[in-house]
Parts: sequence; structure tokens; C-alpha cells
Amino acid sequence: MARARRRGDRAALRQLRKQQRCLPSGDPDDPGYRRLRYCRYADDQILGFTGPKAEAEQIKARLTQFLRDELRLELSADKTLITHARTGAARFLGYDITVQHADRKATRGKRSINGGIALQVPTAVIKAKTSPYLKGGKPAHRSQLVNESDHTIVNTFGAEYRGLVNYYLLAGDVYKLSRVRWVMETALLKTLACKHASTVSKMAARYKAKIDTPDGTRTCFEARVERDGRKPLVARFGGQPPKKKRNAVLVDRKPVPGIVRHKELINRLLTGRCESCDHQGEVQVHQVRKIADLTKPGRPQPPWMETMAKRRRKPSSYAPPATTPSMDDTPPRQPRSNHWRARCSETGTAGSGGGRPEKDQHAGTSPDGLPR
Repeated sequence: MARARRRGDRAALRQLRKQQRCLPSGDPDDPGYRRLRYCRYADDQILGFTGPKAEAEQIKARLTQFLRDELRLELSADKTLITHARTGAARFLGYDITVQHADRKATRGKRSINGGIALQVPTAVIKAKTSPYLKGGKPAHRSQLVNESDHTIVNTFGAEYRGLVNYYLLAGDVYKLSRVRWVMETALLKTLACKHASTVSKMAARYKAKIDTPDGTRTCFEARVERDGRKPLVARFGGQPPKKKRNAVLVDRKPVPGIVRHKELINRLLTGRCESCDHQGEVQVHQVRKIADLTKPGRPQPPWMETMAKRRRKPSSYAPPATTPSMDDTPPRQPRSNHWRARCSETGTAGSGGGRPEKDQHAGTSPDGLPR
């Protein structure tokens, strides 16, 4: 190169510089050089080894034997793999870890990435994160969110997208998440359009907003809930470009405990309101075996039975009557020989454990005096 520079042969100098960039600065095949690095997080661990593959297999065998003999643990054969860092990628904590090599990539006249460790977003992660929002290969609305408020819908999509992008900010190809953003954005607009019986373009124009970020002005989708005397609740989707940050800090937060939701019957009991007369206080729940029992002919039905038959719902809550002790037992099934029903007594309701009711001695009448 010095002789070509002295001769002024620029074509030969350029060719020699290309050849120089293809040559390593050190000896990558040094037989006496070894290096082993170990990293562990919870139950995930990775070992970085510089040396021949035969020695890497020996390290794996010794590690397997130690875990089996000392700790009584077994390594998973499907997850414990030996991967070449340049021709393959090692999966660790959701990242693909590789060794970079590019002779044409030069910074200030020197190769800058050869031999450097790179973190990448796995292709399987992109497919897994987009599949819940796809139907038939296209973005579709989420039916489970259609009945929610606009703020809840936008906030749900925005939180899912921000959590994904913030986790992969250390990856060099985090820009690949733009595919996930487009799918989630389209699914968000389709969900809002399904809720308001409108179109995607109208929803985009309605919720589009401009916000200022450290990377400049960005476009996002925003839903606001105005409140008297307080700041409005704002939910946003987007506005955060998938751009690598070398100083990004991943905070492993403690998950929020799930909300235990009561069943519908428990919620109706906790309201403490009669469903017939709106009486506030102690209520009783009446349950029948089936709705068809309420429409059979017989003596006049109590009010709670009539309301239950109209609503076509078996469980109903009513205020306790002032004269009768209890009416919370299941109504008895009617005998085939007649159409009268047993009435409630002080000791209990006949037909619910008290034996079969006896007929009155008077012909043509039932025990409660009603004609058959």
C-alpha cells in the first residue's frame, strides 16, 4: 500500500484497502487461547466459550454430570444447545445473541463491528406477538374489548405495545417491531370502528394526535376522559419509535396481583336490593329446578315466581316477606294426578324434604283449600 501510494496508483490502493479489510487484525485460530464467560438470570443461563467445539462438548458433559450428581437436576436436551455464534444465534431471555462480522462496515476508516456481540429480536417473537391480532392473515378487531370504553381500548393496546418495545430497546434490529406496530394499530382502529359502527379511516382521523418526544414530534392515537377539577385521563398508542438505546434499563417489576371477580349471583346478593320492589336491606335468593316449572297450571304463583317467569332467569333475589318465615326453598314438582302446589308452613316447604303433602279430606279441594 505504501508503494502504491508513492506511485500514485489510486486504483491499486483502493483494491489493497479492500483486501486489508478482509483480513483479521489478530490470529483467530490461536491454539492456546481460551475464554469462558457465564451469565445467569433466574433459571436461564448462558455460557460464552472461545475455543474448539470439542472442548465445548466436554464442558457441557461435565456440567450435566455435576448437576445430576450434586444437585439432582437434569438438563433439558431440547434447550441445552451448542451454537456457533457467527453462523447461528443463541436464545437467552427472549433475545438472539450473535457475533457480528461485516468487512464492509467501517467507521472512521476502521472496521467497527467485527467480533462484537449483537442482540437481535427473534423472528419467532414477531410472529408470536402479531398472531393474537390476526384473523385469516389480516388484522382484525378484538371482540372481547368492543364493549369497553374508548379509553380502555386505547390504553390496552398502548400498554401491550409499549411493554414489547421497551423490552427490546437493546436490540440492534428493534426496528423490525414496526411490523408489530402496524398490525396492532390496524387492530386497534378496527376495534374502535366495530364499537362505534364506523370505518377505520374515520376512527384514525378522530383519535389521531401529535405529541413531542425526545426524538421529535410523533403521531399517535389518543383517547381522553375529561374530569371536573382534575387532569384528564389520557391513553395513548404509539408515539415511541422502535429505535435502539444503548443505555436502556430493563426494570423487572413485580406483577400486579390479578383481580378476583365475583360471579353474577354474588354481585346481585351484594347489592342488597330486591329485584321486585327495589327494597334495600336483607334479601333472599329463590332458585327453581327449571323454568318450565313456573308455567305449569296450579294455584296462583307468588310474586317472585311471576317475575322469574317473565325474566326467564332462574336465580332471583327478593326481600323476605313480613309474615312468612322463609320462601327460599326450591318449589316442589307437581304430582301428575293433580295441579295444586304445596304451600309454605312454619316447619318448612312440603316436597323439599318434608315428605309428600297429603290431600284434604274434603273432596274436590287441595290442602290449602283451593279447587283442583
